[in-house]
Amino acid sequence: MVWTVYLSGEIHTDWRDKLRAGCEARNLPVTFTSAVTDHEASDSAGDVLGKAENQFWRDHRSAKVNAIRIKTLISNCDLAVVRFGDQYKQWNAAFDAGYCAAMDVPYITLHDESIVHPLKEVDAAAMAWATTPEQVVEILEYVTSRS
Repeated sequence: MVWTVYLSGEIHTDWRDKLRAGCEARNLPVTFTSAVTDHEASDSAGDVLGKAENQFWRDHRSAKVNAIRIKTLISNCDLAVVRFGDQYKQWNAAFDAGYCAAMDVPYITLHDESIVHPLKEVDAAAMAWATTPEQVVEILEYVTSRS
């Protein structure tokens, strides 16, 4: 079986690349999907629908267009990894984690110990909490390679 792993959250560091490289180095049967990680492309996803009256409506339209991809990919994944960085508040990642929980899609959270308290509910529903991409790779190796 090839596992589909959805990667959600923080877009300002190379954690996705580290996961991909780690899984590739171990030859794990994993394929990755993700939301659009180009910030400007994501923010302008709804612009094709016309000029918005104000920023709220621009963001609203783009969020809905992006949700087509996100909801579909989460619904079709075997597992999600939800990354929370320390620089920005990733409300979208928290939403994705909640969506995973509601859809009964197992997920792993990836974040530093410094934000354990604000993420206590998100972590409570997660199957694991990791602090490094390497830990996530080890979990992926375990769940994909055991018979």
